[in-house]
Amino acid sequence: MRDVARADQDVVTDSAQTHTERPSDDAGAENAYSHLGRVTSRATVKSARITENVTQLTRAHFVNAYLVREDDGLTLVDTTMGGAAEALIAAASEAGGSIRRVALTHGHGDHVGSLDALSEMLGDAVEVLMPELDARIHAGEKVVEGKLPGSWPELRTRPGVHLSAGDRVGSLEVIASPGHTPGHVSFLDTRDRVLIAGDVYTTYGKAAVTDHFYLRFPFAAMATWDKVKDLESARALRALDPAILVVGHGPALRQPAAAMDAATARGDR
Repeated sequence: MRDVARADQDVVTDSAQTHTERPSDDAGAENAYSHLGRVTSRATVKSARITENVTQLTRAHFVNAYLVREDDGLTLVDTTMGGAAEALIAAASEAGGSIRRVALTHGHGDHVGSLDALSEMLGDAVEVLMPELDARIHAGEKVVEGKLPGSWPELRTRPGVHLSAGDRVGSLEVIASPGHTPGHVSFLDTRDRVLIAGDVYTTYGKAAVTDHFYLRFPFAAMATWDKVKDLESARALRALDPAILVVGHGPALRQPAAAMDAATARGDR
């Protein structure tokens, strides 16, 4: 296993704190779901502690990133849309640490949108890790046939590490979960089995696999590349039997087995 880092259905409702970013003039800032409205000039990030080691950061009420505590500082999983860099850094400081690395579940704009600004503000000491296929897509390679759905913004930042199944990012094990994007990965915290599932599932109202339209949050399914692979990945993540499921869109779920079973069963229909 490669270590790539240097050095019942219950919704988690831990105490929250909001962090606000000053207006940004970054022309690269982009909302992956632009039809929902323009990126706000003052980004706010709401923090909610999920476990001792994982904090959920929610932007604009519908996009999540995560801070994962390690011995050397914090891993930031995903970056939300553009314009959130200062607010994410402030949230890390409030959590009692600094961001040492940025690990991405996939390459869509609502997950990599603040990557360039974070890289500029934090400098070369912060490692950037992205799934291999999605990194190659951002580098301009054609890795699959046809047009890819979803937002793929131009990035100046190139990841220093291309993630593959079985890699370790500190305490996080990289789990291949392609389908939503060609290279999509999830992260399993080996200390307490919190599963960061990116956009394989959403959890608004109930857990749903992003292989099919779900009225409470249809946008993730609209951006899914291969619905068959996505459902296969959802089943594989369920087989990990996570203690808590956290996702890119929606609240955290404790003891999520029944919810994940129901979600994958709906995907079979």
